[in-house]
Amino acid sequence: MNRKLIQVWLSAAVMAASAGVFAAREEHTFEVYVTIPTPAFYVIPSDPGWIHREQQLPWRLATSTLGSLRKYFDVKNVAGSIEARLDGRPYLSNGTDADDIALRVLFNGKLLSEHESGEVVSLTDAAPGKRVLLEVLPMPPADGVYKPGKYFGSINMIFNAVLPI
Repeated sequence: MNRKLIQVWLSAAVMAASAGVFAAREEHTFEVYVTIPTPAFYVIPSDPGWIHREQQLPWRLATSTLGSLRKYFDVKNVAGSIEARLDGRPYLSNGTDADDIALRVLFNGKLLSEHESGEVVSLTDAAPGKRVLLEVLPMPPADGVYKPGKYFGSINMIFNAVLPI
């Protein structure tokens, strides 16, 4: 083989190897998940895109009132009714207890309690499945005036499949 040809080939091999070191590179990582409900019992958001994201209650500047949150859930229990309760007191806080904004949570028109479970979907409605409304309603302060600030909170709901007796 020609000595000149060998030098050209070696130079090309070295350049090709070093090109990988200087190449531009981008990486993206994201998480994916899925919840596959059992066909016999489920309580899932009709639009699953909102449930894991912070939800902003609308502030109405013209009336100085706080609006509600309304979202739909698909529910089913082929064997009985569905009960629900809150796991903790629902409220918004700015870090000052005196300024807390109490929230009322209604599921399918039924007020949820943090103390005991109550039926939110009857056996008649739960067996074939149904779409129901979740409403989160802010309770105005006693003096009627919301204090300025940034408020945050969380609402934890627990649902149980109830078997008929």
